[in-house]
Amino acid sequence: MVLASHVIFGAYGFWLPNDPRGSWSDFVGSWELFRFGSATKTNERRSLAWRPHNHAARLAAKSALKRQAVQFDDSQRLAIGAGFQSYAQRSGLIIWACSIMPEHVHLILARHRLKVEQLVIQLKGRATEQLVGENRHPFPSQLGIGPPPKCFARSEWKVYLESDADIQRGIRYVEENPEKEGMPRQTWPFVTPFKGIDFV
Repeated sequence: MVLASHVIFGAYGFWLPNDPRGSWSDFVGSWELFRFGSATKTNERRSLAWRPHNHAARLAAKSALKRQAVQFDDSQRLAIGAGFQSYAQRSGLIIWACSIMPEHVHLILARHRLKVEQLVIQLKGRATEQLVGENRHPFPSQLGIGPPPKCFARSEWKVYLESDADIQRGIRYVEENPEKEGMPRQTWPFVTPFKGIDFV
């Protein structure tokens, strides 16, 4: 039985559907991007970030994006965290681990009444609202006409966790992720310490 999920979603432009390392996308929706290759769909359930790849080809494809790829600064990452906290408190979502990186987010989410895909949409939406409310949206010049431009990539990568051991392993991975990129570990007030499923 699924007890939790490890989800990863990127900032806009972080992981393209035709990334040479593989992607979780079935198609490339932009002609400008499609010129750099079709979708590199994979069913791999582990992170693909450390696969060797053609770095120049990846950067060339990013140059075709409509907007510059997003890299969240410290203040933006704090706003995103505040958005996650607001949604978790309102919805009863339990978050067992969180790392908000400049280009992507890792979360361990307890099973919830909503599907994990719906939770990710809600979390992205609340984080975007917080960024707009704090005047920290990455595309400030494009605000005010219609909905805010997307600062998160479409969809998410997810792995279902089916035991305490799976959850503990996922939590360790998420907590250690910042250190792999030369950043300190992160502490978020909305993260609930995991004490085992019997204590939920």
